[in-house]
Amino acid sequence: MSVDSRQIQRPLSLREPAIKASLTTKKTTLALGISALMLSPVAMAQEEEAIELDTLKIEDRTIDTNPYAEPGAPYKAKVSGDQRHIKPIAETPQTMTVLTETQIQESGRTDLKEILQAQPGITIGTGENGNAFGDRYIIRGHEARSDVFVDGLRDPGMTTRESFATEQVEITKGPSSTFGGRGTTGGAVNSVTKQASTEYNFTELSGGVGTDNYYRATVDSNQVLSDTVAIRANLLQTAEDVPDRDPADRERTGAALSASFQASDKLNVIADYYYLDAKDKPDLGTYIMPDGGKPVKDIPVYAQDEDFQDSEINAFTLRVGYEVNDQFRVQNSLRYGTTDNGYMTTGARGRDRDISDPVAPGAYTVSLSTHQGWQEAEYFVDQLNFYFNTVEASGIAHSFIFGLEYSDYKVLNGVYDRTDTGATNCVLPGRGSNPASGGYCIMDANGDWVSDATSLIQRDIQKGDWDSDWNIETMSASIMDTIDFNDVFSMFLGLRYDRYDYSNGFYQRGSEDVTDFYNTDSFWNGHVGLVYDVAENGNVYLTWSTSSDINGGESDLGGNCGYGGACGSTLGEFQSASPERTVNWELGTKWNIFDEKLLATLAIFRINKDDVMEGEGYDTVGTLNSGENRVQGVEASLVGNITAKLSTQLGVSMMESKVLDSYNPENIGRALSNFADDSAFLQLRYQLLDQFAFGGTATYKSEMYAGQPDSAAGWDNDINDYSYTVPSYTVFDVFAVYDVTDNLNARLNVTNVTDKDYYLAAYRSGSFTYIGDARRAVLTLTYQM
Repeated sequence: MSVDSRQIQRPLSLREPAIKASLTTKKTTLALGISALMLSPVAMAQEEEAIELDTLKIEDRTIDTNPYAEPGAPYKAKVSGDQRHIKPIAETPQTMTVLTETQIQESGRTDLKEILQAQPGITIGTGENGNAFGDRYIIRGHEARSDVFVDGLRDPGMTTRESFATEQVEITKGPSSTFGGRGTTGGAVNSVTKQASTEYNFTELSGGVGTDNYYRATVDSNQVLSDTVAIRANLLQTAEDVPDRDPADRERTGAALSASFQASDKLNVIADYYYLDAKDKPDLGTYIMPDGGKPVKDIPVYAQDEDFQDSEINAFTLRVGYEVNDQFRVQNSLRYGTTDNGYMTTGARGRDRDISDPVAPGAYTVSLSTHQGWQEAEYFVDQLNFYFNTVEASGIAHSFIFGLEYSDYKVLNGVYDRTDTGATNCVLPGRGSNPASGGYCIMDANGDWVSDATSLIQRDIQKGDWDSDWNIETMSASIMDTIDFNDVFSMFLGLRYDRYDYSNGFYQRGSEDVTDFYNTDSFWNGHVGLVYDVAENGNVYLTWSTSSDINGGESDLGGNCGYGGACGSTLGEFQSASPERTVNWELGTKWNIFDEKLLATLAIFRINKDDVMEGEGYDTVGTLNSGENRVQGVEASLVGNITAKLSTQLGVSMMESKVLDSYNPENIGRALSNFADDSAFLQLRYQLLDQFAFGGTATYKSEMYAGQPDSAAGWDNDINDYSYTVPSYTVFDVFAVYDVTDNLNARLNVTNVTDKDYYLAAYRSGSFTYIGDARRAVLTLTYQM
């Protein structure tokens, strides 16, 4: 099974310029033709020696073509879109879940959050105030909202992410600091985008309509302007009501433009521009009853008329590749981007009215709360990689990658000034030194839901001042070496050095003065992977990898120590602390079976995180490097074609998390918050007829417990159990695909086909709990010309 990294056939898109391959093919054809003419007398004189030439197979582009996928197995990716992964996925010594465009589309999911939420080993977290700007992912029990990459470059904005311009999504499990730098504790997510190619001309038009006012229109057009120039455009317009939660809704407008220029046989340039405008009226769902209770069902929609969650993304990327010779090439990737995010959302929680309430003193009710903030992110990153292949006299082959990277990320966070102009309808108890005051309740004195729940607060909103100015500038150097010792044994070695200058100016609660925190430090991280082929199509591997993160590494949290913001010491001083350190061991096996159309993997792993910063809530004071936790488990997957007609993507994860050390002894032994021990995802597709296929998906998550990120789940001593539990769930989706003609494709998706009530995540106090989408049906037509 071992594949010499020098012989891997890379997809023309991104990997190798198409024009180079085209020129090479023309030169080879010409040479063969001349040789044939020169040798023809010899051939005629020796007719008994027949020469059999390989058949040249030319494949047309189809609706499900993916340059990284295994031919004939659209659910199975063969190679990564990140060029630094030299080996095919089946030979990479690490758990990698790769979702192809075909698999994503047939699943009926579009936002990256929806796509990742279904995958095993990944859960979705909630956000409130400091970290509610966009998507929040938790991989193998550890925060990963800042560990999202696009084409190998970190995407820092806390924002909404769409899949309309995505070729495939790659989820790497376990620490990946050699590739990604700081963070990546539980893993990283890399979206591989669609690029212009001189391979073919096509235009693909797609339109979908569905229940709950759903519509989605996309355009994907690649045009070859000459032998050396191609352009590609992906356009998006979509909107939908959140099923059964109207007027909560989602709207997206996007454009991704790409141009490829083959300046010479050796020099290739690719330029990209990405734009997304996401406008949501978010629904924060329901709430969980305290003391071990369950989420409250059938709560009415209470999102206020003024609520919004908006994101605007602009990113420019320039990639230049130069091939010096067959052994040495250089690639530089440069990106400049901005994201503007803002939200004003409403939460609900059950509580008692104050005894001074004039209508129903002390009666149970459901009150509304406001959560809001804005963020402006600006970033610049330049990544330079040198690829060098060499073979020793003994036959040992090396594929070196020498990398240099500079990044500068700036994030300004602030709040909105608001005035609540609606008349209050209840009196709620005060908190701390605050007296009881008028509030907004969606349950009346008789215990019935009020009729005007969405128009109670009537906020007047203006953008206010900033309260956190976060900046990190990093210089990095790395070296990777993929070594082929022989046909059965290979090794990956990686080492990365990061040096950063960090600053964070923020207002502490109750203070009118800015606290300035500066930190300059550096750290090393490493990665070693061994692969041994036990058969022609199967291997076993062993991986050791590390990661590091810094005090205040999350860009959207100012001095909220308990959420990943800057932590001050118990003396109230902000100071440098040792980075949080993570070590991962993984032992696994991968098997390419059924003519390499199906990849089966199995891995056991253990992640230990030490020197963890610990804090409480929004407090700026915490304990530095006092925590330690562990996540261990087993993960298995099956991806590709089981038969010529049956395709699958199956993943199962069974894990256990435990706090090993903490400043609070009561935390030791407890599970991490927002962590599901067991999870599974199954997608099956059966090609019943040449023109017709059908299938479905099943998503399972075991129960998990609310709490602060990367810390012990909340505990209730009165019941001697976790305070707030998100119940386990299993959700089923179905789809059917019909090829009306060679160019026209129809697909029907019904998500949550049983219309099950289920919940994705809960805030640490249980005061809001995200509700999974109710049943939806969507019909999509795709035409390619």
